[in-house]
Amino acid sequence: MSYRLIQLNSGNKIPSIGLGCYDIPRSQTSKIVYEALDVGYRHFDTAVLYGNEQEVIDGIAKYLEDHPEVKRSDVFYTTKLWNSQLGKSNTEKAINTMMQQIGSLKYIDLLLIHSPLPGKEKRLESYKVMEQALKQGKLKNIGVSNYGQHHIEEILEDPSIETPPAINQIEISPWCMRQDLAQWCLSKDIHVEAYAPLTHGYKLQENSPQFQEIMTKYNKSPAQILIKWSLQKGYIPLPKTKTPSRLKTNLDVNDFELTPDEVKLVDQPDAYEPTDWECTNAP
Repeated sequence: MSYRLIQLNSGNKIPSIGLGCYDIPRSQTSKIVYEALDVGYRHFDTAVLYGNEQEVIDGIAKYLEDHPEVKRSDVFYTTKLWNSQLGKSNTEKAINTMMQQIGSLKYIDLLLIHSPLPGKEKRLESYKVMEQALKQGKLKNIGVSNYGQHHIEEILEDPSIETPPAINQIEISPWCMRQDLAQWCLSKDIHVEAYAPLTHGYKLQENSPQFQEIMTKYNKSPAQILIKWSLQKGYIPLPKTKTPSRLKTNLDVNDFELTPDEVKLVDQPDAYEPTDWECTNAP
């Protein structure tokens, strides 16, 4: 096993590394998901916005069919509601569509609200619909993405909601650390998934001499150092790659441990360079 299992506040477990499926072309997605399963991935993250949900599902389903020793319960499938799907009736329709789409996978391991942008009323309505789908067994876990502390507090403070988010998925890298938000989530037993942990490649060539020394010491790539950094911070990184050869190397991070001083060398606490959207501060 190339990962460990992390227990969520729901009692369910999630693999500590997932394959981010954003921007993987639909024509390649099923093949890459299948190959990822072959090298040890058991956690896949997609979204309605990404346009490749069906291909991720197909890749998982085909692998499970070909490898009966791997059970459905071994694989963790995440998707996300897009902004246009928020609001009570929209979310009910969206979940019904997802359940038809999921086919032989039977259930969704984690459904997230992709962003808080549609506003408080709609996002709370949607969360309550998700909670009902959770009770019906359609979903195993529910959570949020790109949420700031105030967005999560409105869920925790709503007396009609019984289920806290299991996950807040936010962009985190050494150049976008979000330490206050991440630590607050963890203090509330809400696990943090780190998307764009490799900065979409933008920062992989901008290595300081100290970073180069760490790479040389452990004989690891910049991507492997960043994935390990995220894991040691207590996050669940979702590295993405379209390159099959990198699937395995991104998982190959169990044979070394950064020292506390090395973690600090990788940290960039004064930087704020998100590579994606910023809506944790939305009203």
